[in-house]
Amino acid sequence: MQLSHSSGSISARFDDPNLIASAGLVPAMELAQRAGLERLADQWLSVPTDKGARAGLKVSSLVAGMLAGADSIDDMALLRHGGMGRVFDHAYAPSTLGSFLRAFTFGHVRQLDAVAARLLTELATTHLPRPGPGADRPGADPVPGADRPGADRPGADQLVLVDVDDTVVEVHGHAKQGAGVGYNHLRGLNALIAAVSWPGVAPLISAQRLRQGRANSVRGAGTLIRAALAQTSRMLAGAAAGPPAGPPAGPPAGPPAGPRTVLVRMDSAFFARKPIAAARAGGAEVSVTVRLNPRIEAAIATIPESAWAPVTYNRPVPDPDTGELIHRAQVAEVDFTVFTSGSAHKKHVPQATDLPGRLVVRRVPPLAAIDAHPGSPDPGQDPLFPAWRYHAFFTTMPADVHDTATADRVHRAHAVVEQVFADLKGSALAHLPSGRFTANAAWLTLAAITFNLTRAAAVISGAPDLARATGPTVRRKLINIPARIARSARRLTLHLPTDWPWEHPWTQLWTTVLDRVADPPKPATP
Repeated sequence: MQLSHSSGSISARFDDPNLIASAGLVPAMELAQRAGLERLADQWLSVPTDKGARAGLKVSSLVAGMLAGADSIDDMALLRHGGMGRVFDHAYAPSTLGSFLRAFTFGHVRQLDAVAARLLTELATTHLPRPGPGADRPGADPVPGADRPGADRPGADQLVLVDVDDTVVEVHGHAKQGAGVGYNHLRGLNALIAAVSWPGVAPLISAQRLRQGRANSVRGAGTLIRAALAQTSRMLAGAAAGPPAGPPAGPPAGPPAGPRTVLVRMDSAFFARKPIAAARAGGAEVSVTVRLNPRIEAAIATIPESAWAPVTYNRPVPDPDTGELIHRAQVAEVDFTVFTSGSAHKKHVPQATDLPGRLVVRRVPPLAAIDAHPGSPDPGQDPLFPAWRYHAFFTTMPADVHDTATADRVHRAHAVVEQVFADLKGSALAHLPSGRFTANAAWLTLAAITFNLTRAAAVISGAPDLARATGPTVRRKLINIPARIARSARRLTLHLPTDWPWEHPWTQLWTTVLDRVADPPKPATP
């Protein structure tokens, strides 16, 4: 591709007041309006003084800026270019929005969390697909292992997954409140996230907390898990009640109807009493990676050699210890009870905090055997002293629902939460823009709201690839589309580029969300 004219014959001017750079904000913000974003913010937020006036409009402005790709307060100026003022009202200046965020206290951040939770409930129950066995669902992703033996066990298609993990958002300013060196040796603030998903829907952020950079992963995890499970219960209850009366706003909505099993997945940083107890108290099953210690190693040693079953991975997974890609391994399990006190364990007296379950172990064959037989499921002749590498996790999932191999596949899919972090850091969470900790905590919650809105818009577009796409991809294809505004007979018309590759998904989003507000975009006449 090259320029069709010489550089001397091309000029550019910023002089057209009828152009906008993000026409996809029109259906996206109408979706937010219908889900109640502005109404909920006005109802719940009580930020004092003139800084908190018209909180709903200010929250909507911040979310709109993040939808368009803003990752700092100054970037909110993109809401005030060209013809944006003809399409949207009350696009606040960046300085006004910054003052609004800096007026937040911890209590106001919790109020904003309540707004995010209720907005997600509305989106999930009216705009996201409710899968059923064998249903044709846009963007449907089966439960990991659903196509494997044992997928017909009870609950295979009724599993709701809650993934809990944390990440350090790197900061560079010396005045950032709460900044510290985290577990990854980066100076930043720690974001704790819970993501909920079910077959047919990519993960949605159900709860979030911002913590000091040096915070231990377990700190506050129990509280977050309780909030995430409460949010999941509200979403499930909304799905059981069904969408409100009126024309449908998209595909059948909500989490799975009927009996559901909620599974909380965590990595070894959360293998502690409080997070697991919070999950069990909320009625959920748990699946959490364990650290190898003498007691775990002793339990693994009791597994007979005949119990190990081979598994082959269609997609190689990295070994947590060496980083080598694993395409096959062996799995087995043994009954195990966690959090037994020392004296009680010796006397075999169960305590109230004892939690029985299954210890599922994956062992990886020696690298020499893998290299010798790279394409065979049989590792061939074992070395004289095999050096298996063991990775174990504890789960309370019943064996009649998930057998050993299925439980291993479902637990490894916990890595999907890393994609949530990548999406956040590739958009609004690229920076934590304020020096005030509470302003950055509010920014994190707004980023979660934006993430969920983006995911809902992608699902409504009806394109399976967009339903599974990353946030930046959805933004590039559905949000950041240039348009020219024309006015005729007191109606606004957005003229979009011809031959836009994703015209059909964008038109589906437009007609679904604005079905009673405006006519659908018309194709260009030849």
